[in-house]
Amino acid sequence: MRNSIVLVGFFVMISALLAGCDSTDNPPSNVEPTSEAKADTVFFNGTIITVDDNNPKAIAVATRGGLITYVGGLAGLQPFIADTTDKIDLKGKTLVPGFVDAHGHVVSAGLQAASANMLAPPDGAVTDFASLIATLEDWQSTDSGREFIERTGWLLGFGFDDSQLSEGIFPTANELSMITEEKPLMIIHQSGHFGVFNRHALALAGIDDCNKTIPGGLIRCEADGTTPNGVLEENAFFGALRVFQSSIDPAYAVDLFEQGMQLFASYGYTTAQEGRAFAASLMTAEARVDQGLLPIDVALYLDYTAKEQMTASPYYSGSGYGGIGYTDGFRIAGVKLTIDGSPQGKTAWLSEPYFVAPHGQPADYVGYPAMTEQQVNDEVMHAFANDRQILVHCNGDAAIDRYLNAIERAVAVHGLGDRRNVLIHGQTLRKDQIARLKELGIMPSLFPMHTFYWGDWHRDSVLGPERAAYISPTRDVLDAGMIFSSHHDAPVAMPDSMRVLSATVTRMTRSGQVLGPDQRVTPYEGLKAMTIWPAYQHFEEKEKGSIMVGKQADFVILSADPLSIDPLAIADIQVLETINNGQTVYRAPEEYSAPAPMASIDSPRVGGDRDSHGCIGSAGYQWCEKRGECARSWEVVEVKTGDTTADLAADFADQCSLN
Repeated sequence: MRNSIVLVGFFVMISALLAGCDSTDNPPSNVEPTSEAKADTVFFNGTIITVDDNNPKAIAVATRGGLITYVGGLAGLQPFIADTTDKIDLKGKTLVPGFVDAHGHVVSAGLQAASANMLAPPDGAVTDFASLIATLEDWQSTDSGREFIERTGWLLGFGFDDSQLSEGIFPTANELSMITEEKPLMIIHQSGHFGVFNRHALALAGIDDCNKTIPGGLIRCEADGTTPNGVLEENAFFGALRVFQSSIDPAYAVDLFEQGMQLFASYGYTTAQEGRAFAASLMTAEARVDQGLLPIDVALYLDYTAKEQMTASPYYSGSGYGGIGYTDGFRIAGVKLTIDGSPQGKTAWLSEPYFVAPHGQPADYVGYPAMTEQQVNDEVMHAFANDRQILVHCNGDAAIDRYLNAIERAVAVHGLGDRRNVLIHGQTLRKDQIARLKELGIMPSLFPMHTFYWGDWHRDSVLGPERAAYISPTRDVLDAGMIFSSHHDAPVAMPDSMRVLSATVTRMTRSGQVLGPDQRVTPYEGLKAMTIWPAYQHFEEKEKGSIMVGKQADFVILSADPLSIDPLAIADIQVLETINNGQTVYRAPEEYSAPAPMASIDSPRVGGDRDSHGCIGSAGYQWCEKRGECARSWEVVEVKTGDTTADLAADFADQCSLN
């Protein structure tokens, strides 16, 4: 009886809505329902953005068995309704396709969720060495911190960023020794390409000589030129990281993977990527899948050094060229190469010198490759010969040249085909390289999120104004007749979908400056770069990425419409619910109101914390009286190895005070 009353009430509501809607403006796309095909769920009374260019908006959507069965107007929805149908009144909220992760590290993201949060504002509170140390000390006494230490034997902080520390330099083992030497301690740079180890951790990793040659990596030295100072770059860091990974209890590793998936789901991702998996990561993922269906789909790419694991795994069903095959939400999708490092960390391999060379490096320093030319050529040729999709990390334009040359050689032998090989990041992609990407069938997965997090740093220190304005040139890629995807690279940044969209659309830096305005795209193009275009990148455009009949019922409910809101407020839109294969996998703990226009937002915004002199503290600026301008400590003071926060503060005061 109750269901009948609810159903009558629902049709009264539908009739009222129909009176104000002309459903002919939204032609229905549906499968004619039979008694066996009535909807499990229907959505109505909100903004529905389908990302289907032939039918871009709809009034209602119906699903059954994890698939979309109807997209169109209210009149066509009624035959799909049964007593048992779950009727979701969106109440003016916005429904969009589930987000497809173009590049991230979902297996690793659980470490970010469980470790001490070393991020700078707005995602954390670490702005100097003192707050870094305090954050680590506070984390040790939390439930998650105690569990982490108990089940790994290590202390871990994730996400510190030297460009956002007031000292402007890396902390070293000296600072970490203030926290503990009784247990191994590691903090990971936000780029994921550097780590700082305390002396206990260095000893466990067997690192006792900073002059040891590590191809594609570097051990930084103390002033004596022999003793490691705790900072490890690139392959030196990745090698030492394996010592930590081997200490993780396997059951806890699965728990961390679960936390990573839940974190991605909370930002609307219904398909996540593990973009560089080694054997241990694959074992963790397989162990979780053996327990049952994953909450979201996960496509994993094996590091080239672990590619032989692919054929031995039951979760590799072949390349995407012949169709995809998930097992309980998991598949091995291809191979990952990493040719260089991090631009914000100044290890990306450039063709022209860095604007400001890192401490201890000559003025003509251009970074360095992480793989030799022969290695890249061999691995690309092997992937082509075995019909395997490859993702290739290249931040510097010199690294991109090496990748393009290797693809060109492989195409000459094996042909172009529909391989959808991917350029990951492409931060310093040159305009002349875009034409080669198109010619070689390489899809760029770009990282415009950098414009927010590191745009000021790229402009002032990494690349200089001209090159910085061209990072992740999304508009020129579209104008060349190509598509691109936009990613977060979590745990490098939080998998914050609305921050991804905001940065892709506005290119606004932390300090409120627009970096490369001519490379901005529209909100609709930005939304495509998170839905249908990365679905295409994964060979999954027939199953995902848009709201169309026959595709997976993957949706995100947002607090506001990103296509109609002030673009400067996109980052404030909240994910209210994430639905994967018709099942809710995340629901926000409380209702959110739609974000207001920027002018009426009362809460502090990053870049809005100007002091009486106009200096932006969140960007590291302080007033320098002698210069009569805002400055950061490393721009005024010559930083020396071993300098503490107090030393730098005193030196800054000496250099800037008129007294």
